[in-house]
Amino acid sequence: MKCPKCGAEARDVARFCQRCHATLRYQCPSCKHEQRQGGKCEKCGVDFLKYVTAVVAAKQAEADVVHDRIDQRSALLRNLLTMPFNLGIPLIRSLFVSSRKSRS
Repeated sequence: MKCPKCGAEARDVARFCQRCHATLRYQCPSCKHEQRQGGKCEKCGVDFLKYVTAVVAAKQAEADVVHDRIDQRSALLRNLLTMPFNLGIPLIRSLFVSSRKSRS
């Protein structure tokens, strides 16, 4: 086969051109079908860019939830540790605010 970018001869099993390093075989991120052209899967019709963008957005949302949970726990621990010095006022405030949020 010939490389579509530089025209150099490449083996049929090659994933990249040895001369210009262009991608010669693409794998669908959804169904793992291998094809010669990128962009849209010939087998399942998935748009590669949209699929990867959706997966990254879902992972980002998951990470945001985990970070929020960690922030809440660290704030609670900080308030517990500083309670003797500030008479527990921030702890009471944070518990009151979090109970209001759960009602809404």
